[in-house]
Amino acid sequence: MKTFSRLTQDPPVQRPPRLMGILNVTPDSFSDGGRYLDLEAAVVQGLALVDQGADLIDVGGESTRPGARPVPADEQERRVLDVIRRLHERIPAAVPISIDTTSAQVARAALAAGASWINDTSAGCDDPRMLPLAAESGAPIVLMHRQGRPQDMQDSPSYTDVVREVRDVLAARADAALASGIREDRILLDPGIGFGKRMEHNLALLAGLRELVALGFPILLGTSRKRFMATLCGGLDPAALMPATCATTAIGVMAGVQVFRVHDVAGNRQAADLAWAIRHAV
Repeated sequence: MKTFSRLTQDPPVQRPPRLMGILNVTPDSFSDGGRYLDLEAAVVQGLALVDQGADLIDVGGESTRPGARPVPADEQERRVLDVIRRLHERIPAAVPISIDTTSAQVARAALAAGASWINDTSAGCDDPRMLPLAAESGAPIVLMHRQGRPQDMQDSPSYTDVVREVRDVLAARADAALASGIREDRILLDPGIGFGKRMEHNLALLAGLRELVALGFPILLGTSRKRFMATLCGGLDPAALMPATCATTAIGVMAGVQVFRVHDVAGNRQAADLAWAIRHAV
């Protein structure tokens, strides 16, 4: 693939890791569903994430947990647009707002409301209008690997070599983004931890992050409170998994990951900053 062969020779300029704070405006997200359905509660949480050290805020109106059903675009807009407008008015301009959606209709409305990033868990596959929208708007876009769809992705995920296969799919989606006119410096890639992967796949991807970083695009890592960590940690409730998440953040920083999507910003801020200092101590 031309993207992989070209970009491995020209690695991205490194910068301190950034944290994307998660703001789910949904009734059914696996960890915090229903907590921020009220507009004021959502805005307060968004401001709190910034105070804790978030560099970006990711607002989503559709759960992508295993088994989740699609949410119509109009309902997603009803949930997220006022939240985005209010946050856009109140948070510093240096803190971008991202819209977490696979719908170009929702993304376009969110960009008009004050969002400036797009986070697409289908990597532009669910809606063929998404990549052209990102090109037209100039918005950075996160392209995530996902095997299957949320409603069935955990039924029977299968890989021969998960790191190589995820790497190659991400390289192909980056090529598609470039072909759509999206600037190279506006593309981020996400291995999609937990999205159509069993525990062994998630662990292999974390161990192989350097191979994904070698693609030359910034990598976004989203492990926050994921089920495979709860299993490894004795069946803990997702909200108790901040220490495990911080461990993956530190591992990611050492591998060259640049953005981390997390619920618990303060703890992950510490982990990211310490790992960055250690990585650059010599």
